[in-house]
Amino acid sequence: MTVHETFEGGQEMKGRDDTGLKELAREKGAVLRLPEGVTVDPADVDVEVGEDETMIINMGPQHPSTHGVLRVMLELDGETVLRSKPVIGYLHTGMEKNQEELMYIQGSTNVTRMDYLSPIFNETVFSVAVETLLDVQVPDRATWIRMLMMELNRVASHLLFMATNGMDVGAISMMLYGWREREIILSFFEKVTGLRMNHNYVRPGGVAADLPEGWQDDVLDICDAIPPRLAEYDDLLTGQPIFRERTEQVGVITADQALALGATGPILRAAGVPWDLRKDMPYMFYDQLEFDVVVGTYGDAFDRYAVRLNEMRESINMIRQIVDLVPAGDYRVQDKKVTPPPRARIDESMEALIHHFKLFTEGFKVPTGEVYVAIEQPRGELGAYLVSDGSAKPYRFHMRDPSFVNLQCLPVMLRGGFVADAVAVISSIDPIMGGVDR
Repeated sequence: MTVHETFEGGQEMKGRDDTGLKELAREKGAVLRLPEGVTVDPADVDVEVGEDETMIINMGPQHPSTHGVLRVMLELDGETVLRSKPVIGYLHTGMEKNQEELMYIQGSTNVTRMDYLSPIFNETVFSVAVETLLDVQVPDRATWIRMLMMELNRVASHLLFMATNGMDVGAISMMLYGWREREIILSFFEKVTGLRMNHNYVRPGGVAADLPEGWQDDVLDICDAIPPRLAEYDDLLTGQPIFRERTEQVGVITADQALALGATGPILRAAGVPWDLRKDMPYMFYDQLEFDVVVGTYGDAFDRYAVRLNEMRESINMIRQIVDLVPAGDYRVQDKKVTPPPRARIDESMEALIHHFKLFTEGFKVPTGEVYVAIEQPRGELGAYLVSDGSAKPYRFHMRDPSFVNLQCLPVMLRGGFVADAVAVISSIDPIMGGVDR
């Protein structure tokens, strides 16, 4: 389905100019006079460039709207962006290299801090990669719990996007509303995992603990609370003339450009490509759920906002289905090589105590091999590449974080636009620098 067909409250998509920047440039007969050494495709810029020298300025790395420590070098002609270059590395933590010095059993604690707004996804993709090399079959209940937590995490991540995106374009109230709704989900996460973020909950072999008593009512309360608030967002932003002016035909990227740059997630779907790993390359039990892939038409900042708004509605529908489908059973594999014994057993059995001690001091060994596992994270394809040499530590570990790849779209989105739109464009990408600077 397209985002323009799914807005609640009767909002109609009127007045959209679908000619794009290239067609607009040709219609206006734009004349390009560029200084020596500057190469810009005339069809991609719809303004006349003056004869004076261009100016290079730095946006960031301290800018409050760059969603982390990001620096963007901008080459301007007046207020028009000719070229831009994202400069990363200011938040570099070396987590991938650190993982090669950590045991597999310590991995979830490390990877959960990469994209800190999507910690459940980081933990899950790492755990599935390890389980694939181990050839371990996770209990069905553990898999459904992972799916439940991931979809809740997807909604929480998109809610934060709504908050910051609204604030970045001047809708200050959205910052309060987005955080308000996200708090409901974080409270549930705290009840399940003990932490609001960076949970270390999903681990190789299953999850750290079973869902608490009464979890169904808690989840259904979330499902009842969020949709009416999304309808409010529709009223506050979708039909708001100023918000539309700040986002429509701003930061446009075509489907071909997005595919060429490797973009995934809402950026690619907003450009009209219905690619979602949950639907196109089903993993876990997503093929048992009914949901639609939300796509846009114009590939601009407005479509990227609209895709995320409607993806939250789809996730809420999936969560309701998951609540009914979670089976009884174990929440982790009963394998002494991978998972520790129950806490009560440690006080009763010397064997259990020794098992616990050896597991957390020596870890478990993973057979030699390599694997790549990918899942659909809120920002796109999140992949884990893992190489094992047969020891208790990875020989090589690499995370394909969607924020890093999607950020490469920024020069295309900014080219030909106004510098005043740069904040709105960066916000629409929704990059998390913890995932970029791994």
